[in-house]
Amino acid sequence: MKLQKENFLLYAITDRDCIGDRDFYREIENVLAGGVTILQLREKNSDTETLIAEAVKVKELCKKYNVPLIINDDVEAAIKSGADGVHVGAEDMAVAEIRNKVGSDIIIGATAKTVEQAKKAEAAGADYLGCGALFTSPTKKNAKPMTIDTLKEITSSVDIPVVAIGGLTYDNINIIENSGVSGAAVVSAVFAEEDVKSAASRLRQKIRVLLAYDNRN
Repeated sequence: MKLQKENFLLYAITDRDCIGDRDFYREIENVLAGGVTILQLREKNSDTETLIAEAVKVKELCKKYNVPLIINDDVEAAIKSGADGVHVGAEDMAVAEIRNKVGSDIIIGATAKTVEQAKKAEAAGADYLGCGALFTSPTKKNAKPMTIDTLKEITSSVDIPVVAIGGLTYDNINIIENSGVSGAAVVSAVFAEEDVKSAASRLRQKIRVLLAYDNRN
């Protein structure tokens, strides 16, 4: 499955701590209805079998809204659940190894903190990059900060889509304007909100304007 840059406009990442005692699957469907364009299932505390079962349920919701589903870290879970892709960090399975394992059938996203890492991931077969953290993130408090200048250097050095990440909210999302990114990845900016559907809708519209999607061919 190959994605267009617009698929990355609003990239939502799940977080049970943000959702709290609200129904996990209902809130996922709500953000999908609100206009999320790609969804990552990130369940750090689930074993592979549990993650597969959860991913199968989430995949059905994503299919209903024609939104690609990405699994965080677990390549086996991504394959067995029928997810559209997997996202890996520098400490996870190498992009080249994943590509050799799955061929061209699965989307591979990779975290890149430097231009060197970005170029290496693209050459190894990554379909997109996640780059940040632009701001302190409540979900990754130890994430190394990235300057907007570094983000711009990365986007100008690769041909694959780049998604900005790290503490992005409706109020500070303006930082991505003219940065060359294809979209923004958020966690608490949607899932920590009381009305996640409305939060997703407002954020999507703002990002669309900032990145001038309506003016693109």
